[in-house]
This record gives sequence, structure tokens and C-alpha cells, in this order.
Amino acid sequence: MSAQLPDPLSKTPLFDLHVRLGARMVPFAGYEMPVQYPLGVMKEHLHTRAHAGLFDVSHMGQVELHGSEAAAALETLVPVDVIGLPAGKQRYALFTNEQGGILDDLMIFNTGTYLHLVVNAACKVQDFALLQTKIGSRCEVKVRDDLALLALQGPGAEAALKTIASGEIPQTFMQGGRVKLAGIDCLVTRSGYTGEDGFEISVPNAQCEALANALLGAPDVQPIGLGARDSLRLEAGLCLYGHDLDQTTTPVEAALTWAMQKVRRTGGARAGGFPGADVILAQLDDPSKVKRKRVGLKPEGRAPIREGVELHNESGEKIGVVTSGGFAPSLNAPIIMGYVDSAFSSVNTKIYAILRGNRALVTVVAMPFVQHGYRRQ
Repeated sequence: MSAQLPDPLSKTPLFDLHVRLGARMVPFAGYEMPVQYPLGVMKEHLHTRAHAGLFDVSHMGQVELHGSEAAAALETLVPVDVIGLPAGKQRYALFTNEQGGILDDLMIFNTGTYLHLVVNAACKVQDFALLQTKIGSRCEVKVRDDLALLALQGPGAEAALKTIASGEIPQTFMQGGRVKLAGIDCLVTRSGYTGEDGFEISVPNAQCEALANALLGAPDVQPIGLGARDSLRLEAGLCLYGHDLDQTTTPVEAALTWAMQKVRRTGGARAGGFPGADVILAQLDDPSKVKRKRVGLKPEGRAPIREGVELHNESGEKIGVVTSGGFAPSLNAPIIMGYVDSAFSSVNTKIYAILRGNRALVTVVAMPFVQHGYRRQ
């Protein structure tokens, strides 16, 4: 199996377990990763929506920021409120460049003594370098490549986690803390990237397989691969870096303004001070400066519409492009995310996707495509 993949590729601590479970392995972000198990992508997806799925996301990057200036230093790289993030809480954030583009999206968790960051696999080397170069003189930047990451997602995730937890688990979305799971000390946050209630679990590499086996032994938990992970996040209207987000896309264009707290916006106590602030704040303050927007789209037919397909108006002019597209098992229909000129971004606007020279009618719809199941209270 491994001989069929490009060499060299890194292996997560669960590689041997994936093989034993019959996973089909593929190259992804420099790693050999499971795209699906014998259950199949469709059933894995629906199982996660109905019960609980376990994902290996150990290819993601984990890094800690230590020191009294860590939060203030990190605010010079992201347009979000880090200083005001309470202990035991997590926040979504974005690294931006001087043009207002997005270098990566990430999660920030305040442990109470240090900040724990999770960044995307394909961007982690550049992210670690950015942190070290830009703020390494103000705080200790500690890369934690000794840690693995698991995601337990779905309405049955809480019950499954409680079967192996000692002590209280995080109670609400974006809450976290240290919890012993199967006797292993873990950092657990109530979060994930499927739109479902669930948990992300940071665990030492050496104990990752033991924890995974304990979770898979819980009722209704199945291993889930990259294929279902992608369709789940698409149904949830969540962005995938390198597809829906990149260095030419601003947070405002990407419809991620909810991630920018008032304190960092114009008039806020700590407005600006991050890369590209002049561009991003100008777009926030004057919507006419936003030339394109990320939208959800639903095709009229059943044909899948994939990334890269052009979007046209009635006159045949190109007005956008698909950045994510596929079949939504929960809806039994295809769905799309993409960018369109702002004039065509209103819900119920009808435009055309160009498939092999033919026009396929698509309609702008509100996202998420499938209602989120986060535990808010």
C-alpha cells in the first residue's frame, strides 16, 4: 500500500491502526492519510451526522505560546481579540498578510498559562516560521510535534467521551481544558470542523493509538476518513484553506467578519495593528470596497459541480468561480461554495455554472447548508 504513494510522506501515530482497519490511504498535505474505511464515504458521513465519528487530524500543526506578552504579541498577526480571550476558551482566528489576504486559519485556546494554537497541515511550516520570526522575541514559541490530534464528532460524541473520561468534560462549544481520557492526560476542546457537536483531543503521540482504540470501543463510534470530513465541512459551510481561503482573499470577502471582534475594528480599543489592517478595515467600513463575496450555491440538477468551474451571469459574463463543490449526503443533492461579484451575492440570485460548455442553473442560498449542532449552552 505505502509503495503506491509518493515518497517520502510522513505518517501520523495512527498509521498502523488505519491499515489494520482497512483504510484506503492517500497522500494529503505531506502525510499518508485515510480517505475512507470499508464503511465508505457516504455511510461514514451519515454515521457522523447521526452518531459519532473519530477522525485522525494529527497532520495538523500544534504550537504553544508562553510568556506574559504572548496574547498581545499574537494580536500583531491576527485581526481577532486574543487579549480578551478568557482562560478555558477557544477562538477561531486568521493570519493575514499586508494585502489583507489570509495566510492560514487557525484555532487559539487559552489554557490559562499559555496559548495553544492549531494550524493547518499544509501551512504549518510557514506558520511556525511566521510566529518565530515575528513574535519569537516577545514570547516563547514552542512547536509541539510530540502531540497528535483526534476529533470525535457527532451527536453521540459526548456520550462516547464520557465512557472513558475521568472528571468533567468541556460543557459548551469552544470551551476546553485538561481531561484524563482512558487514563491519559489530554487537552480537550469542545470543537471540530464538521458542524456537529464534538471534541478535539490533543494527546501525546505515544499514547494516541491507545486513546483511539478506547474511543472506537465506545458504542456507535466509527473511524471516519478525509472524504467524509470534506463533505461534512462543506455541508456546514466551513472554509477549507487553499480552496475557499488563500493569500488573495480577505476575511471580509470570505464572509468571516464574525471572527473579528469589535475591539479590533475601527473605533475599537485595539483597532488595527495587524497585517493588512488598512485593507480589511476599509472593507468593513465601506461595503462598496468589497468586490466579491463567498456564497453558498445549490444547483438545479444532480450533476456534481467541482472546484474551478466558472460562474456566469445571464449575459454570459464570468462573475465568479467555484472553490468547493460536491455531493451532500445529508441533503441527497449537490452543493457548492464559491466567490461571486458582490452584485450577485444576495440569497435567491440565480446564476450559471459552466459545465463542459453548457450552462447549469444554480441559486445563491444561505449557509450553512445543514444546520450546525454545536452545544451552545
